[in-house]
Amino acid sequence: MTTAPPSTDPLPDVPRFTKPLLSREGRRPVRVEPVDGTALHPVADRPALGDYLRLLWQRRHFIVADARAKVISGTSGNLLGQVWLVLNPLLDAAVYLVIFGLLLRSSRGIDNFLGYLVIGVFMFGFTTRSVTGGARSVIAARSLVKSFSFPRAALPIATVARETLSFVPALLTMLVLLLFTRPGAGEAWSTPLQEISWRWLLVPLVLLLQIAMNLGLALLAARATTRVPDLNHVIGLAMRFWLYGSAVFFSFDRFISHPQVLELVQLNPMYRVLEITRDCLLYGVTPPWQAWTIVACWAVGLLTLGTVVFWRGEESYGSV
Repeated sequence: MTTAPPSTDPLPDVPRFTKPLLSREGRRPVRVEPVDGTALHPVADRPALGDYLRLLWQRRHFIVADARAKVISGTSGNLLGQVWLVLNPLLDAAVYLVIFGLLLRSSRGIDNFLGYLVIGVFMFGFTTRSVTGGARSVIAARSLVKSFSFPRAALPIATVARETLSFVPALLTMLVLLLFTRPGAGEAWSTPLQEISWRWLLVPLVLLLQIAMNLGLALLAARATTRVPDLNHVIGLAMRFWLYGSAVFFSFDRFISHPQVLELVQLNPMYRVLEITRDCLLYGVTPPWQAWTIVACWAVGLLTLGTVVFWRGEESYGSV
């Protein structure tokens, strides 16, 4: 009885695929080559969290480039182009000024109501666009998600990056408006801004915390809408409710006789973001450390929770 000679295959345990070579006479396999398939993995595979974060970091240049391209293409079809990045929040502020400042007179008791309103509308609009855009990011790119293997969190991150870049011209416009919101003393909403103080340098820090919070919420919203697409409508309503609960165009001082309401409002992160920004830019007051602590806790907590929740659903995004 003869025994088979020992195998001389250099890759005996590696998955192999036939790679035919074509001849002029037709399709004819003439050689079989071993191909290492150990590095192949499913498109919807979920790596470990540390590896996932490393993959995201490796794609940071693509994320930034994609965000820049979408900022430009998002307004390219309009006659005014990127001017709308500034016009939209300005028009929103004008509408709220007419309704709440002139008709409903909610400006009573608020120093420099115009600046107060501009900060609220511009800053809260930034968060609204980041969250609602992030909620649609994975569903809108379903063909890309089903075709290529990449960390899906890059999609909501790119959306938040795009909204951050879009907010830069609006932010500069807001700062200029605050310098010129002095139509005359005497009315509560027209008290002039006296001077630029060193507290303006604190604004980038609160913006950084706001961006972290926006990203965490965008990741949570994207995860939720891939499971239940109808939540896109609910998220829009929730953001509107949050707008009214963040003192964007009125002051919560009118609820001073209801301490329970005030205590609840103090925990609202966007109320605190607006409070810090107004103290720095409008009133020349150093924001209290309690406000910084609350915003920082919300930012770190939401970013951590959003990252983990989105990562845990990584394998399901290929079926959206």
